[in-house]
Amino acid sequence: MNILFVGDVFGSAGRRIVRAHIGHVRKENNVDLTVINGENAAGGFGITPQLAEDLFDLGADVITTGNHVWDKRELIDYMNSVPAVEESTSQARPRRIIRPANMQPNLPGYGVFEGTTDSGVPYAVVNLMGRVFMNGTNDPFHAINDILTAIQANSGAKVILVDFHAEATSEKVAMGWHLDGRVTAVLGTHTHIPTADQRVLPNGTAYQTDVGMSGPYDSVIGVEKELVLARFLTGMSGKFEAAKGNPKMCAALITCDPTTGHASEIQRIMLGE
Repeated sequence: MNILFVGDVFGSAGRRIVRAHIGHVRKENNVDLTVINGENAAGGFGITPQLAEDLFDLGADVITTGNHVWDKRELIDYMNSVPAVEESTSQARPRRIIRPANMQPNLPGYGVFEGTTDSGVPYAVVNLMGRVFMNGTNDPFHAINDILTAIQANSGAKVILVDFHAEATSEKVAMGWHLDGRVTAVLGTHTHIPTADQRVLPNGTAYQTDVGMSGPYDSVIGVEKELVLARFLTGMSGKFEAAKGNPKMCAALITCDPTTGHASEIQRIMLGE
């Protein structure tokens, strides 16, 4: 079974490069499950319902987010548009965009999606957010323990992908070891720079500290470089704008055993125009 995870889609440049490549990457690699982190799709800050629909049209089975999930407030109504009686089982698109599961209780949306591939393989996608240098979340390490227990009680899925949206490399690496052998993949997002440490951990979990963004690399992590340089040089704040130059789609391709959920391979992908 092959899983494609596309790193943070950033602004119009990110959407454009993903649109250019995702179709042939999915086809050439016989991808069974496609997950896209879309939290920066709207100009670098948040995602709108329409942009979520566009990513679903491109083949996303699940869209993950992160600390910018609430930047576009209309997303809340979109997430909550699934009837209450269908919340736990719905395959509707608004149910398939998720936010970090370890946010404060009773916030809109869900942090986990459990579904089934076209070939009938149960899977789960979990969105978590780190606490080191970030605010507004509960302990992700204890949260994932409870989530995995719930997944086994609900769908019994063995194929489980975790998007760990975190700042600190140490926290991401620790999560990889915490979940080795318990999930199929732990993939880091948020810092927008792809790391070269992809590996399959000893007990069968594919890991990468940061998949990287799908967006403009002639920038400072997606933002127009002149605007960021001005802030560093002067200390004065200013409005940031998404850059557009040299877009690349960064992704990870994971091969796993659908019966055990254990990964056998992880491959980095970085494609330009």
